[in-house]
Amino acid sequence: MSGPAVPVVTRANELSDKTGQSGDCVRRSGVSPQHTPATKIWFGQVSNEPGFRSPPHHHGDAETGGYVLSGHGRIYFGEGYREYVDMLPGDFVFVPPNMPHVEVNMSTTDELIWLTCRTPDNIVVNLPDVPDSDLEGYRRPE
Repeated sequence: MSGPAVPVVTRANELSDKTGQSGDCVRRSGVSPQHTPATKIWFGQVSNEPGFRSPPHHHGDAETGGYVLSGHGRIYFGEGYREYVDMLPGDFVFVPPNMPHVEVNMSTTDELIWLTCRTPDNIVVNLPDVPDSDLEGYRRPE
């Protein structure tokens, strides 16, 4: 029989990338079933280098919340990924379950860093990629 539950701290240098990934969008978990006793939540840091993006993907039945720490992010969604929302530092975003989308760093000089939380785990279902030119306003560094 185990003892009482106690808080578990994941140090900044202990974040785990052993979780679902999609392209150039790097996810590192701080609280997750992969390396803590958590069973109903995934909470981690997501980063995109300047001008990098994820391929189209969705997160299955997971509800997703995000908070932008630094940078200019954009999420493309909808028919042909023609709709989008922009996010700046201090902004929160909710992404509904099973919604195909593309996560983009709109800056070609600065990293995009945000915190993401989803339940019950970091489900990532990658979809066929789309050309950069289909994403209005997106460009990679030259």
